[in-house]
Amino acid sequence: MAVSDWIVCVDCGGRAYLITHVRPDATWEPGDIASYRCRDCHDRWDVEVSADDLEDQRSDR
Repeated sequence: MAVSDWIVCVDCGGRAYLITHVRPDATWEPGDIASYRCRDCHDRWDVEVSADDLEDQRSDR
């Protein structure tokens, strides 16, 4: 998967896990929103997927 399963929370430094449901074919498109929820402070982070984020996904095809 090109989009990470977790990111570092900017507020507390904890792990924020992906809560967005992935398409059945497990692909992402530029402009998609990947939402994460921090396990420690419970903040939500909505990150726009860019074409650069998808480089690994394209090379897997």
